[in-house]
Amino acid sequence: MSFQAPKGTFDWMPPRSERVLAVRDALAAPTRRAGYGYIETPAFEDTGLFSRGVGESTDIVTKEMYTFEDKGGRSITLRPEGTASVMRAVLEHGLPGGPLPVKLWYSGSYYRYERAQKGRYRHFSQVGAEAIGIEDPAVDAELITLAVDGYAALGLSGVRLLLNSLGCAECRPAYRAALQDFLRGLDLDEQTRQRIEINPLRVLDDKRPQVQAQLTGAPLVTDHLCGACKAYHEEVRTLLTAAGVKYTDDPRLVRGLDYYTRTTFEFLHDGLGAQSAVGGGGRYDGLSEMIGGPPLPSVGWALGVDRTVLAMEAEGLFDAEPATVDVFAVPLGEEAKRVAFGLVVELRRAGLSVDMAFGGRGVKGAMKAADRSGARFALILGDRDLAAGAVQMKDLTTAEQTAVPLAEVADTLKGKLS
Repeated sequence: MSFQAPKGTFDWMPPRSERVLAVRDALAAPTRRAGYGYIETPAFEDTGLFSRGVGESTDIVTKEMYTFEDKGGRSITLRPEGTASVMRAVLEHGLPGGPLPVKLWYSGSYYRYERAQKGRYRHFSQVGAEAIGIEDPAVDAELITLAVDGYAALGLSGVRLLLNSLGCAECRPAYRAALQDFLRGLDLDEQTRQRIEINPLRVLDDKRPQVQAQLTGAPLVTDHLCGACKAYHEEVRTLLTAAGVKYTDDPRLVRGLDYYTRTTFEFLHDGLGAQSAVGGGGRYDGLSEMIGGPPLPSVGWALGVDRTVLAMEAEGLFDAEPATVDVFAVPLGEEAKRVAFGLVVELRRAGLSVDMAFGGRGVKGAMKAADRSGARFALILGDRDLAAGAVQMKDLTTAEQTAVPLAEVADTLKGKLS
């Protein structure tokens, strides 16, 4: 019997998996510099958390959640997104009782039963950030800027930012009514017609060409914003411009989750084909109340690690497969192996990345392994080197080779690699 990864999932394998780690670290780094603390939540939650928070009418809840009954008879769902879990944790641990906003970042795997295609998987990885408990255009602009800085640190030049406002509880009803009147006159299937009555904004997010073709004349939410929402949105735009962040106003932009209010945004990359979104987010001022908490205006985003890797590959930003280590030890003989093993341990503890040849390979096979590792230096240790208390240090880029006393290897390597 042989097994394969489930349909719609995949394995990140070395050396390509090193790209995932690099992307994850780069996207998270700006949030850490801005004082966001790390949070980790369970991979599964009570199903009600997502059906209430994400929205009963969303595709995620109606079609895409991995839901099952556990041995205790509870309905459990693998998390399809991160924000609801973070809000649940904040409420459960009483964090709103302290200084606000609560600023958190996270990274993990998420699960949605979707039609598998390039850039859209049933198991995917995201880096997310949330600022919970404050209503301030500067926080919205801060989060957007942090995401922009993460993409910039990776060297991506093809990421585009779309920006919109979805209004608030005061002005959304009038827009909702106008949108429903418009949508009821379109030629839509029964399921989509039902969505018009539950959450008409979700129809605007329908990606089917036959639906999008009919939405050309749909009323725009920006034409129905109240004075407060207009002023709030204009301040976000002003702050982004002052920070040098380029964006495109997109009055038709909505996000696929019911909890979004006011600021909403999406990052696109045209090198990914149909699945062009690499990240997005927005303000969700009512989510806490949806899941039984107090009013906690909040804003956040999630950036797709998998899609960001694909975007970087589309731009040719990755060099040849990354080196796994800086130094590779080549022992020639059993006694040399024992000495080399101790040296490798010493060098690793000194902060260097080091591997060695195992399995009693000859010098030719061991040097091939050193070349494949991408190491800058090979440390060759034979009987004569042992007798002299030294090691042959070979620069694998220049082929220059010198004898270095064993006691000086660590300092010598640090100097050459710095």
